[in-house]
Amino acid sequence: MLGGSVFIALLRFGISLAGVILLFFLMSNPRFERKKMILFYSCFSVASIAAACIWYVIDWANCVKMVAFVLYIFFAVFSICMSRDPFFLSVYKLAVTFYLLAVFLIGGIEVAVLFFHKNVWADIITRILLIGIMAYLIDKKIKDSIRGFGDYVETELDQFSIAVMIISILFGIGFILNPDIREQTPYRLLQIVMNFFLTGSLQLLVFRLYLHIGKEKEYQREHQLMQMNHRLLERNVELLEESVKAGDRIRHDARHHNAVIGEYVRRGQTDELLQYLEEYEKDMEVSAGKNICANTAVNNILSAYTRKAEREQIEVTLNVELGRELAIPSIDLVAILANAYENAIFGCMEVKKQSKERECFIYLMLKRKRNKLVICCSNTCRKETAFRNGQPKPEFTGGIGVLSITRTADKYGGEYDFKNDNGVFIFRLIMNIPGADAGR
Repeated sequence: MLGGSVFIALLRFGISLAGVILLFFLMSNPRFERKKMILFYSCFSVASIAAACIWYVIDWANCVKMVAFVLYIFFAVFSICMSRDPFFLSVYKLAVTFYLLAVFLIGGIEVAVLFFHKNVWADIITRILLIGIMAYLIDKKIKDSIRGFGDYVETELDQFSIAVMIISILFGIGFILNPDIREQTPYRLLQIVMNFFLTGSLQLLVFRLYLHIGKEKEYQREHQLMQMNHRLLERNVELLEESVKAGDRIRHDARHHNAVIGEYVRRGQTDELLQYLEEYEKDMEVSAGKNICANTAVNNILSAYTRKAEREQIEVTLNVELGRELAIPSIDLVAILANAYENAIFGCMEVKKQSKERECFIYLMLKRKRNKLVICCSNTCRKETAFRNGQPKPEFTGGIGVLSITRTADKYGGEYDFKNDNGVFIFRLIMNIPGADAGR
């Protein structure tokens, strides 16, 4: 539209390419350190401009028509490879980048046409100014927000959103390929403004949607953690109440035993006293609570939930081999076990609501194997289950637990899976023990 020499055309293209690289670099999470990224993008820019010059010399007509489209396609592929973001998030950021490219590309042309009689240098200066303003706003205002909602896009992306992003990219490319509308009319300017407005609104809509969904997910996780803490407190209160009752019973029984022993001593019945003490010792061994494992925190929480399961007439089998000391903090280990056990009890109780004749069971295995901790929990459950992203939906587990389990497992590089094997829900987890010797 503005004409100019081959040098001017290459300069304008180089500025535009540098602009999209800068804007995308500010919004994306780079795969490598800054110096390497600058080197890679510099090499790409030099190679792109060199390829454009060679194409221009060999086939001028097709080069003028297609060079921008082809090189920006290569830029899109190269940028995705240079980004550490998930694929769909990189596509979204490319859509934003192409939209901003259209803004400074068309903005520079329109300023040069309307105010400077199609002066190409006015176009170049306007592009540089617009790129600088955009880069400043992204770096100071929205970079953290854009970089922070990647997980939301990755976990919540649907087909509608994919379509929105593709449309946005097509809008951007459309502005690049067809800016040459020669009739200078108010309707033309209105059309350009409305196209920019609609494209920007779509981008803003997608951004705000996922940001809102992500924040809501964070609130949901916090709520679930509060529920988990509430249930753990309930179990601890139960343990405390049982300890108080056991202490009262021991003190009450001790008075009777002291009276019996005193009577034997007064009568000089030594043999009878020894026999009584032997019977008393055997009775104490029988009535003593079963020690599940040497780890106090794990032993207490498993004991509390086992008693709860047995009160609900659920058959419980425990296979626990765990030492007293473990590098994993007790709060993290208890978070996994308590949630898994709680969800297992909930699953069994849901089955009992459907069919009281169906036998319910819980099997929990917890073992340390060298530098790994292995947890497996299986329980009776409903045959119809709903999974999302490989995890059971909250309504299937009582509303809490799974997110707490996965978050804690991820903290230690854990691998986990959930499945329903024809009415038996199975949860498996293997995670690293910090500081453990792999050869141990």
